[in-house]
Amino acid sequence: MLLLLVVHLVAAVVAPALVGLWGRKAFWLLAAAPASAAVWALSWTSAVQEGRGPVETVSWIPQLGLELTFRLDTLSWLMTLVVGGVGALVLVYCAAYFSTSAQGLGRFGAVFVAFAGAMLGLVTSDDMVLLFVFWELTTVTSYLLIGHYTDRKASRRAAMQAIVITTAGGLAMLVGVVLLGEAAGTYRLSAVIADPPGGTAATAAIACLLAGAATKSALIPFHFWLPAAMAAPTPVSAYLHAAAMVKAGVYLVARFAPAYSQHELWRWGVVVLGCGTLLLGGYRALRQHDLKLVLAFGTVSQLGLITLLVGLGTRATALAGLAMLGAHAMFKATLFLVVGVVDAATGTRDLRRLSGVGRELKLTALAGALGTASMIGLPPFAGYVAKEAGLEGIEHLDDGVTGLVVLVSVAVGSALTVAYGLRLWWGAFATKRAVVPESALVPEAVTTQEDGARSPGTTIHAAAEPDAEPAAISHPSLLLVWPAMILGVLGLAVALLPQLGEDLLQPYAETYPAGEPGHLALWAGFTPTFVLTLAILAGGAALFLVRERVEHWQQGLYRGPDADRVYRRFMRRLDDAAADVTAATQRGSLPLYLGIVLVVFVVGVGWAVVSDETWPRQVVAWDKPAQALFAAAAVVSAVLAARARRRLKAVILLGIGGYAVAGLFLLGGAPDLALTQVLVETVTLVVFVLVLRRLPPYFSDRPLAGSRWVRLGIGLAVGVMVSVVALVAPLARVHAPVTEHFAEEAVEWGGGRNIVNVTLVDIRAWDTMGEISVLLVAATGVASLVFLSRRSGRIYRASEAETDRTVWGGPDPMAPLRRGVDKQRVEAANTNRVWLSAGRTLAPQRRSVVFEVVVRLLFHTMIVYSAFLLFSGHNAPGGGFAAGLVTGIALIVRYLAGGRYELGEAAPVQPGVLLGSGLFLSAGVGLVAMIAGGTVLESWIVDLHVPVIGDVHLVTSLFFDVGVYLVVVGLVLDILRSLGAEIDRRAETGEDERFRDAERADIGLAELGPDTVPPARAHQAGAP
Repeated sequence: MLLLLVVHLVAAVVAPALVGLWGRKAFWLLAAAPASAAVWALSWTSAVQEGRGPVETVSWIPQLGLELTFRLDTLSWLMTLVVGGVGALVLVYCAAYFSTSAQGLGRFGAVFVAFAGAMLGLVTSDDMVLLFVFWELTTVTSYLLIGHYTDRKASRRAAMQAIVITTAGGLAMLVGVVLLGEAAGTYRLSAVIADPPGGTAATAAIACLLAGAATKSALIPFHFWLPAAMAAPTPVSAYLHAAAMVKAGVYLVARFAPAYSQHELWRWGVVVLGCGTLLLGGYRALRQHDLKLVLAFGTVSQLGLITLLVGLGTRATALAGLAMLGAHAMFKATLFLVVGVVDAATGTRDLRRLSGVGRELKLTALAGALGTASMIGLPPFAGYVAKEAGLEGIEHLDDGVTGLVVLVSVAVGSALTVAYGLRLWWGAFATKRAVVPESALVPEAVTTQEDGARSPGTTIHAAAEPDAEPAAISHPSLLLVWPAMILGVLGLAVALLPQLGEDLLQPYAETYPAGEPGHLALWAGFTPTFVLTLAILAGGAALFLVRERVEHWQQGLYRGPDADRVYRRFMRRLDDAAADVTAATQRGSLPLYLGIVLVVFVVGVGWAVVSDETWPRQVVAWDKPAQALFAAAAVVSAVLAARARRRLKAVILLGIGGYAVAGLFLLGGAPDLALTQVLVETVTLVVFVLVLRRLPPYFSDRPLAGSRWVRLGIGLAVGVMVSVVALVAPLARVHAPVTEHFAEEAVEWGGGRNIVNVTLVDIRAWDTMGEISVLLVAATGVASLVFLSRRSGRIYRASEAETDRTVWGGPDPMAPLRRGVDKQRVEAANTNRVWLSAGRTLAPQRRSVVFEVVVRLLFHTMIVYSAFLLFSGHNAPGGGFAAGLVTGIALIVRYLAGGRYELGEAAPVQPGVLLGSGLFLSAGVGLVAMIAGGTVLESWIVDLHVPVIGDVHLVTSLFFDVGVYLVVVGLVLDILRSLGAEIDRRAETGEDERFRDAERADIGLAELGPDTVPPARAHQAGAP
């Protein structure tokens, strides 16, 4: 079974390429995927009949007890035949239905095969969670198929309506699945059915399951999405809306009926849904003029009947329901395909404009007659056998008034089926005396001719006009007719072997707990059921004969609230309510958002803390007096930061608070955390400063006096609550912490004595993988916001610097006087005087000799120190993260001392190379471990003796740490390139334009600033 799903997946992936290579002929090959499922099911027929169907189990998430479990029993065997057999024939039909110039055929083929695979997985899943996954996959793929004609509003609207309704039902079904799984202690479907849980949880689960089934199978009050979905291509209607998708809800009812059919809520739910849908669909089908809409409402009616039969809870009705399920798939798919042929041949589906089609398309009319005869229940067809068995089973229901109501409903619904079935065939193929011309039609709704052999548009509906010319008729390919003919003949063939059908389907009926066994027979004698069948046929024929009076009578009756209109009004009101709620809550005020979050935190957590009786008996204020000093520094800096009006002042105060926290870490015996905190605060401070260069120096506005007190109160409440949680949470532990054995594991398995570093690169390496991935995404996001044309800007080298301008100073006013000086002499003099490679590119007023000397002396020392932290971090404070931050700070000081050209000299490499290499190296270490026979990200310890050096203790997680180091360095470099160098370049470009504008206006340099250099340039650049 898993192999068949893989086959469907591969077919879906390669479908666009196949269609692009072979055109619509590729559908022949794609049909092999569902056909293989049908052939596979047939090969297991004997074993399934004996209860020895195959079961496959693949471990999915062992920690959660989730498995990929598939099972083939009688119900799934029948559904597999329907899904695979009808799917293969419809795909063959597609090879002739679509025109060679049709757009999107590759996408259509891929989604169609994917839908078939999802349905196959749904009906064979023996795990309820897996069942839900495939359920939602059918929802998504059906949305894409219904909305295939993306340029048509009707298709898009129908697709959206279908996915909204079925998704809502799917979520309800998920709730029911979870309730049943938790109550039963297992999510294995067969186990839940064999020993169903009871109680309130089961009652709630039944309601949720029936809601899911009602939305998927278009039962009332959700029936309206199915007729609207007729905007899809005819092959989609023939498969999704006759044989596959709409059967998913029926399948859900049939699957759980053996367990819960005796439950009161289940029985009433099935009776109401089944009877109501059966009667409403048949009634609405009588007044439709579009052939597809007649079939659509007829499908709604038939789905109500099948749901009623399989859900009533007796063996006889269950057998009849399964027989009707198979018969319906054959005759309804036949009729949809036949309508597609008529549509392609005449260019219309309006039965009032069709006349004489049967004389021209005799084979098509024959296929339509076979399908219609089975649908209305004429002997000797499958529909007749199934309906007879159903009526017999309902007649023997021991339910008093309920049984009588069900019997009358089925009889009336069947008579309506006879009436609209005859009207369908008559409207499509009969020769009529009066045909309505297109100009005389009063439009009630509009449908569009599909992308078939012919493509004129058609408008359907409402007045009669005598002596009009019928629609022209062409002769489509026989390939369009044969799939429908095969299904129609099958509906006749299976009815001629009723005993074989009974033997194949009886094992499923035996799983029901009540009722006598049912039977499938062509002739059971002159019984009350046979008399009722004759009455149904006669009543339906009478309704057909007076069809014009019935239609006129229907138009005069009050139709009640239209479900589709109610849905649209509800969605419109929902949109309005959502807009109002969004306007009230999303006010664009960051303080309001943050305040709401913090207040909810204080109230929610505070209630839990207050109601908990676990409180510490003694609280130690501090272990060392120095801790009080650092804590006071953090508090004072936080208060001053909140009161600061200058942005830079607030940033510096926040940094002081961070350094104070690092001091607390150090006093608490966590030098690794202290080192990392100091480095992070330093880098963060620089990043803030780089951003602040392009922002006003002062905060734009200050809160009102009243709101200040509110903010102060919220801040104090949050601070107190966090402190209380820190005191109470450790005492609430009920299990041993996961870190209890980290110290021993770090030495034994990680080969290092620095627990923090070994945890990051070995014990919890997956977490670190996620964190460095986030860093890469953050770097990409920053660069994408700054760089407009490329992912990264160019690398600025000192040799490429312009000779007539300076960094952080603008155009050099003395450049014209120096252009005649020998260039080699100037460069030689500059080489002897500079401390940094690109120092000459700085504006003179921006250079600091002391800073340049200090950077020249410390840069290489910092790089060596970062290497020391990297390689010693496994046994001493350090590691890849801290080492990367030290290297990043070294690059920062080079940039601050020499500008963007100096940054290019210090690191002439694109940040993306470092980021990608680091992530690739970290992931590669994990893959190598797996290839070597271990688990992903497993470390290997190697002890070597190297001459001269001595003993070498090497752990492979070092390479993972190197990857972390490269990612951190790449992140810092990316920030410097984007928020530093690129912003500098743009600012200088703006100053150049201002300078040139001033020259063109004959304004002297001296008028631009007191130092003959544009002062706005230095201010906007904001360089240190």
